[in-house]
Amino acid sequence: MSTPAIQATLQQMQGLASQAANQPVQGGALVQSAGHGGFGGELQASIQRINQLKLDADNKAKAFQAGDPNLELADVMIDMQKASVASQMGLQVRNRLVSAYRDVMNMQV
Repeated sequence: MSTPAIQATLQQMQGLASQAANQPVQGGALVQSAGHGGFGGELQASIQRINQLKLDADNKAKAFQAGDPNLELADVMIDMQKASVASQMGLQVRNRLVSAYRDVMNMQV
């Protein structure tokens, strides 16, 4: 990772930490996607990205089956694998969220 990339990442982390602590951000701007919809917005955007990956993979597979000369089997397989990995990741995130919710609901106050 290059030095500018590290600096940008550190600046992003500091901004998110400031936002979480309800303090004004110093020395940089927040990342657009992190500040605009909160957790629910990010979750919805992630689900939409997973869905879009699946739709793109399905469309490429159909086009390949139809004989599109611009598509290669390797490209179709890679896109299908990306969609599969994204779906598995989404499933694991869901499982962790459900587990965390159950833990919170079972806490004694």
